[in-house]
Amino acid sequence: VQLQASGGGLVQAGGSLRLSCAASGRTFSDYAVGWFRQAPGKEREFVAVISWSGSSTYYADSVKERFTISRDNARSAVYLQMNSLKPEDTAVYYCAADYTFPRSIVVLSEGEYDYWGQGTQVTVSS
Repeated sequence: VQLQASGGGLVQAGGSLRLSCAASGRTFSDYAVGWFRQAPGKEREFVAVISWSGSSTYYADSVKERFTISRDNARSAVYLQMNSLKPEDTAVYYCAADYTFPRSIVVLSEGEYDYWGQGTQVTVSS
């Protein structure tokens, strides 16, 4: 699976962005997809994940109630809608895929993911 993250940019605090993760290659619908982020000088951290079926999602506490992950398997895409953005959300955001079919589970550990996209920069100004 090849992953391409896009949609990052510069936004003011309180604003919104929608990230997209486009996939090609293997059967995308067999994969759980997660979003991770890495801020300057910090380790990469988990943000959100969605199961292959879309029936299960999970969020980091820091983004819960502000971010929403969704997917469109017909378009081989996963989205991350980010609202009420804060300066601390500034980071490079990566999408990643883990083969989980037929188990409709979410995967939290980045070590479990098989494929990674190249990242998209999100900058939130105060």
